[in-house]
Amino acid sequence: MNLFQVKPNQFAKIVDLKKRDQYTNKDPVLERLELLGFRVGESLQVLEKGLFGGDPILVQIETSRFALRKNEAERIFVEIINEH
Repeated sequence: MNLFQVKPNQFAKIVDLKKRDQYTNKDPVLERLELLGFRVGESLQVLEKGLFGGDPILVQIETSRFALRKNEAERIFVEIINEH
């Protein structure tokens, strides 16, 4: 499942990051997300989702919080590790 599908207050672990275009070597969005801490194996919590369609999504990794757009969150694949 992708990060955008995770419900508020759920904890998840990142299992994969997908490039927008599989034929290019660099993906600036994913490079930026990785610099911010969105790496395979990292745990996170979805805190809130926007009122209109769930966009943006607010997530927390350790003590840092990030607001991601839907197109960014859909490229981060996770598995649920804790139901709350």
